[in-house]
Amino acid sequence: MDFRLLGPFEARHQGTRITLPARRQERCILGILLLDAGHVVSTARLVDLLWNGAAPPSARGTVHTYIGRLRAALRSHGAHIETRSDGYTVDPAGHTIDARTFLDLVAGAGTDGDPGARLTGYDRALALWRGPVLADTADDALRGRLGGRLAELRLTALEQRAEVHLELGRPDRVIADLGGPADDHPARERLVAALMTALYRDGRRGEALDLYRRTARHLATVLGLDPDPGLARLHARILDGDPRLASPARPARAITVGGEQLPWGVGGHPALDFCNTYAGWSHPGRPAADWLRHYPTLAVWAGHTDLAEDHTVAALLRQAAEDPGAAAAALAEARTFRTAVYRCLIDPADTRAFNTVAAAAQEAARNAVFTLGSHGLGAWRLPPSAGLRLPLHAVARSAAELLADPRRFTICRCPAEDCGWLFLDPSGRRRWCSQAACGKRYAAFAAPDPSPRYSDTITG
Repeated sequence: MDFRLLGPFEARHQGTRITLPARRQERCILGILLLDAGHVVSTARLVDLLWNGAAPPSARGTVHTYIGRLRAALRSHGAHIETRSDGYTVDPAGHTIDARTFLDLVAGAGTDGDPGARLTGYDRALALWRGPVLADTADDALRGRLGGRLAELRLTALEQRAEVHLELGRPDRVIADLGGPADDHPARERLVAALMTALYRDGRRGEALDLYRRTARHLATVLGLDPDPGLARLHARILDGDPRLASPARPARAITVGGEQLPWGVGGHPALDFCNTYAGWSHPGRPAADWLRHYPTLAVWAGHTDLAEDHTVAALLRQAAEDPGAAAAALAEARTFRTAVYRCLIDPADTRAFNTVAAAAQEAARNAVFTLGSHGLGAWRLPPSAGLRLPLHAVARSAAELLADPRRFTICRCPAEDCGWLFLDPSGRRRWCSQAACGKRYAAFAAPDPSPRYSDTITG
């Protein structure tokens, strides 16, 4: 079953919402057990939580009755409430609980070294929230006792996501995300600092300073505190126009299309340029920098490389804004698929990578339609029904076409340690991916090999 606690309580079985007992306290008991799934919740704690320390003499019997009704409602859906000692527990195995998923995603994002992967993790985690914990089941007092830790972690995840956005040079995203939370939680100085920095970088210095004044006033009048020294230093730096507060430098070898930064198209084929959305590789499988940090970048890139039409890209951007969780999942799938394409293209013997690309290409072929383009020629296109996975399908088709083309044997991998980009070299004489980007830097140390062997392009 799929249990949703981060907002109004919902339970679904195989995608269909199921009806639980109508009594709010019965749903509340189930929510309490699910928030602590895998652990025993004593009857005494259930009584204390449900009646907030003012339980009637019949409370324990009432809890037992509620448990019986819940068991009857859940039994046919494969969920069980077990009696353990003087309490009850729900085994989470085989079930999805959004609160547990949220905790796992935030923990994973916090340990990922790649900013794009961190951002994807935070996006997926925060997209699970549809409102306060057990919004239609618990009152404010009970919610504070049950969901205080989750609510606190949600704010922390918002702060951490904002800091990643700042790292990636996207102050507008921070402003959109934190405007409301900063007003609701003026004592969260880390959150306020992120928003002040974003406002300053967005050219709204006056608003950043006003936010500081409002925060300082709240801290003084409500809590009797001065701003944290770090926040005060940030205020002083904004007043002084400290150049260190400027946005992160624009990545090297980047172009801007539709407001998104994309890498140079040096590969000579869309499938290669898809792999080259890594800015550089310290070694295969570990990107040093990555342009595919957000779903809009993937959609705009697909349009830029003619894998999707402009109106399709516009539709994808709207869908991503309406459903950020699904967009984050589609982006994560595309980034994983990109690794398989890269490995398949540099090593013809990697059958595992080839099979991954082949399976995706076959799925794309089943969804493709043959249409007449504006230039008068027919073309295979993915219909809007492909949804947010459309760029992935388009790349899979492109990669399959290259794998069936003899040109795939002319693919070279740039040997520069901080590069590794892929490019076509029919002449057999070009070694570096781009003379401007790599060749000039290494010309003094190594002359280009006039006839590079395919194996040389793999080892770099």
